[in-house]
Amino acid sequence: MEIPEEVLAMIFSYLSVRDRHSASRVCRCWADAVASPLVWYHTSVSCALGEEDEWSVQACSQFQQNMKYLKILCDQSVEANRKNVAEILHNVAASVTGLLGLTIVCTGENPYFYSGQDLLQSVNSLFTANACPHLRHVDFRKLTFTLDDGIIHLVTSKSPCLESLFINNKTLVCKVTSEVVKEALRNCPKLSTLGLFYTTLTENVLAELLHVERPPVKLLQLHCERMDKYKPTIPAETWEAVARRHPALSVDIELDHTVPAKKISQILQSAIPVSSVELNTFTFMVEQVNFISQNYQGTLKRLVLQTTSSDELNRALRRLASCCRSLEEIHCYCVVSADTVRTFLLCCPILRRYTLKTTKEPHPWLPEILQ
Repeated sequence: MEIPEEVLAMIFSYLSVRDRHSASRVCRCWADAVASPLVWYHTSVSCALGEEDEWSVQACSQFQQNMKYLKILCDQSVEANRKNVAEILHNVAASVTGLLGLTIVCTGENPYFYSGQDLLQSVNSLFTANACPHLRHVDFRKLTFTLDDGIIHLVTSKSPCLESLFINNKTLVCKVTSEVVKEALRNCPKLSTLGLFYTTLTENVLAELLHVERPPVKLLQLHCERMDKYKPTIPAETWEAVARRHPALSVDIELDHTVPAKKISQILQSAIPVSSVELNTFTFMVEQVNFISQNYQGTLKRLVLQTTSSDELNRALRRLASCCRSLEEIHCYCVVSADTVRTFLLCCPILRRYTLKTTKEPHPWLPEILQ
């Protein structure tokens, strides 16, 4: 029995770009199915094998008009891989496409000095060419090079339809200023999901979200690091106004190990509608866990802790489990008591993933997944 082309296309959409190319060479029927727009709507292309990825690059060029959401994974440690990424982006730039989403993920060792700037230059060229005027989603969280005002201005000025923009890529230095973030919000009136370094979030940026004509804002994702110790605290009144204006807003906050402990209490304010907190501080966090229990009972869905075991921590975690019943994930990377584990399983009815270990395990600790 011959398989209908639309069924083949659905199957081929789950294949890698390399395997799609191989499938297209089996027979004419399969080649026609591979050429279906359905196959290429979501495309994830890996650049990890240097010259061996030549077929993937060519296939992307051949079918780029059918791509709507493009995700590029690059082993940045190899120059040939970065050249393949540059070629893919160059081909997209050379022909205006209907691309709606762009994600770039870098893996492997970061290239020394400026040898990785070729990736940023390729991204610049793509937006300079105005090749993606309908782009709605940009995710640079795993683009491991320092972003600056120039590239963010280019992205947002050339993509006025943007709905989500993630530039919180955890590099050592943040060179994006709050003025350019304000400009981005003005250039992209539909922008409702935004990932930032906390240092770029100011009272003036939040004021942009209060404009009457602005559609509902869904998510603010904030990465906090050492430079935030110099940043003025955003007034609670401003956060309260934003929460009233956007009642469906969720705020995700990640604090890395460089954030001073005394600054954490200034960042985690009770008026913020926090849905996720990551305390990757490796310090004593009992006070902060108690604060989260008291202030984010109705909003908290996810908590990650890199901290130190203690009886006080176990008591704080059990209190959190009894208060935050909407919790979906809890990941605590230190040993906890069996009572603590039982409390979470009993008190959090929609818990679906957790890392709560009663004995120390080799790294990495794997989470438990509840059906």
